[in-house]
Amino acid sequence: MDELSMGLAWAVKTARMNRSLTVEALAELSGVSRAMISKIERSEAQPTAVLLSKLATAFGLTLSELIVQAEGNQERVSRAGEQALWTDPETGYTRRAISPASSPSLELVEIVLPAGAEVSYPQAAYQFTDQQIWVVSGKLRFREGDEIHELSAGDCLQLGAAADCTFSNPGGRSCRYLVVLNKMKPTL
Repeated sequence: MDELSMGLAWAVKTARMNRSLTVEALAELSGVSRAMISKIERSEAQPTAVLLSKLATAFGLTLSELIVQAEGNQERVSRAGEQALWTDPETGYTRRAISPASSPSLELVEIVLPAGAEVSYPQAAYQFTDQQIWVVSGKLRFREGDEIHELSAGDCLQLGAAADCTFSNPGGRSCRYLVVLNKMKPTL
């Protein structure tokens, strides 16, 4: 296991304990099995993007926030060579947290989605965020609920209301895109 994977194990366990959640309670909140949560916390399994997203959502965090917590960095400058780069073991997609960890509400995330790869996230991952996707290179097919957006280099999409979403790369080469997230406070 690399340093970031061990940091993710620590971040998941710490976030769970800080919220006084048992493994069983987190499993129920996230939809991730108790066995998988235990394996992640013990660094015995490298979680996929979808699993990490479900856990982060259960904690009230974005995936980027969970990854940043795994790093433990609170600097206001995010140096290119020090930015967290995480690779999904299932799809090979990479996610780079560009924003400094100290940013309270705005996140910039660079994604490289390999040709033919597809990653889906549940509606809950999009609650309390305002997001835009800007395609830097390649082609991106983005399914947002029942709506499909075909995006090419230079295209920028403002996401609508929270819905189940799927990022897929129909092209023959990697697609590189930037996700801009503005974290909104939930209204009671």
